[in-house]
Amino acid sequence: MIEPQAPAPPGCPPPWSDPGAPGGTARLPVRPGTGRFLVLAGVFVCAACGLVYELELVALASYLMGDSVTQASVVLSVMVFAMGIGSLAAKRLRPLAAAGFGAVEAGLALVGGCSAMALYAVFAWTGDWGGMWANGPRCLLVAFSLATGLLIGAEVPLLMELIQRIRRQDAGGAVADLSAADYVGALVGGLAFPFLLLPFLGQLTGTLLTGAVNAVVGGALVLGLFRRDLTRRARWLLLLGNALVLAILASAAVLVDDFERAARQAVYGGDVRVALQTGVQEVVLTGGTHGRPLDLFLDGRLRVSGRDEPRYHEALVHPAMSGPHARVLILGGGDGLAVREVLRHPGVDRVDVVELDAEVVRLARTDPALSALNQHAFGDPRVRVTTEDAFGWLRGAAPATYDVVVSDLPDPGITASTKLYSQEFYGLARRVLAPGGRLVVHAGPVAAGPRAYWTVEATVRAAGFRTAPYRTGGRHTAFAAGPDRTPADRSRAPQGWGFVLAARTEPRLRLDPDGPRPSVLTEASLAAGERAARRTRIAGLPASTLVHPRY
Repeated sequence: MIEPQAPAPPGCPPPWSDPGAPGGTARLPVRPGTGRFLVLAGVFVCAACGLVYELELVALASYLMGDSVTQASVVLSVMVFAMGIGSLAAKRLRPLAAAGFGAVEAGLALVGGCSAMALYAVFAWTGDWGGMWANGPRCLLVAFSLATGLLIGAEVPLLMELIQRIRRQDAGGAVADLSAADYVGALVGGLAFPFLLLPFLGQLTGTLLTGAVNAVVGGALVLGLFRRDLTRRARWLLLLGNALVLAILASAAVLVDDFERAARQAVYGGDVRVALQTGVQEVVLTGGTHGRPLDLFLDGRLRVSGRDEPRYHEALVHPAMSGPHARVLILGGGDGLAVREVLRHPGVDRVDVVELDAEVVRLARTDPALSALNQHAFGDPRVRVTTEDAFGWLRGAAPATYDVVVSDLPDPGITASTKLYSQEFYGLARRVLAPGGRLVVHAGPVAAGPRAYWTVEATVRAAGFRTAPYRTGGRHTAFAAGPDRTPADRSRAPQGWGFVLAARTEPRLRLDPDGPRPSVLTEASLAAGERAARRTRIAGLPASTLVHPRY
């Protein structure tokens, strides 16, 4: 509850002017100007740490649970709400502002520093339990957001009390000084997370280091600057508490590599050969040796399974190649498997691949198992690879250049892919198609996500295409190790992939009579896939656009 404040009687000295009163003038070991500067420097560092905790929760939740918009909204809204509650609760600690601030910073360092490791552990070892624990990782995310927000919110009234004890200042001026230090610190923390901590240290080590910095700065500020305001018992408790927090964070940092390997095996199995964090995503390769099938995971989602990948790539490529196909553009497809299928067709003169992640292409070229699976497609002189965002690349591409455009991109339900399934994107793809050219789109699973699938189809039509929807059967475990890896999700896992073939005129869904014979796909299975897809049609869906995504 917000407490009413009665005005002080005229001539009454403020409470901080009385050294003997609770909350009176602080007895500092340095001059007031220096002490004030040190407090504002502490505010700067603590604000930077607080924003790193916030961004870390958003980033890790988006990776583990998918849908970055939802995860960011949950974390930010819960944290801002908790900050308000924390500020109100900390009002009662103002008489013990120094001790209270020290305790808050130690708690924040422990909670924020360990949040990433705890969230990842729960996801890795309990994420597939199902039942009542199906939403366990999401509940833990909310709990960490709430706890972090409460502690960050408690900092403000305590810091206001401390800075006023150093030197009396009008409330507006004190708030302005604290806000300036807080906002500049937040800027530094917000930039340090994506450009320094994440690429060089990773989420786990970066968050642990942030917690250690938070504990050292908070403890040093209180024990060094305001130690005379603390009782002997309070000093020892804060010293031991901060030492314990630092010991926990240091121990976790020492064990973080072993922890990450164990957690990765819990998620992907014990056959992980390659695991790396690129500037775009996490890439994991499992199997591919001693007769074991190769699996490629991108950000926790199974994108390629050696067990049945021909079903997907043959259905994606071969129907679109029926017709002129001298010049082919592949959007995505950094694994080289769609390129492999394109190159099987005679008459292909040039294949341009636009892939966002250069590391995926490097693995497709150099990893023995993956390069063998794609039959060393990137070694063909007709293939040219560009590392760029597909949307931006299409905006600068020459019109009427390609006979076939293959959109081999992640599912539309993933937030990062939404713009690549928009009406504007397909309008750009239409512009680069030569007369008589065809576009084929991977549109996600039909059975498990019919609304998303038919929204893709409606969006392609809105861009000026005629369409032929179809699907193909397969295991399709695209979510087996990713954000939705629970038994409940696996029970309704899609048993196939959905595609949309599009052209300016009515496309004819068939195989090229002069082309190669696919190993799995046949004319009969293609016709059956078209009938199966059309039976799920949802009519009247609006198109998805950049400003109004509908997936």
